[in-house]
Amino acid sequence: MKQDTFKEFVLDQLAEMNPVTCRAMFGGFGLYHHEIFFGILHKGRLYFKTDDQSRPAYEEYGMKPFRPSDKQTLKNYYEVPPDILESEEDLVFWAR
Repeated sequence: MKQDTFKEFVLDQLAEMNPVTCRAMFGGFGLYHHEIFFGILHKGRLYFKTDDQSRPAYEEYGMKPFRPSDKQTLKNYYEVPPDILESEEDLVFWAR
């Protein structure tokens, strides 16, 4: 899926959280809700900010943290599982 198509898909899935905005970053896009940075779109993948409470759910799905390069890992941002991404209701829940 092309980056712009994927971006539009994710924004459509998150429409219930309006407003969600995108800003270019890391060769992808940062996602913001009311100016709060909560997600990253990069190379056809979506990553959400996690904390000690939410991270285990991502790890249970076997998801990994965001690695914009071989030398950099952002351990607070984990890839959203495909099953969650496909469900608008689940995706909004995980984003919040």
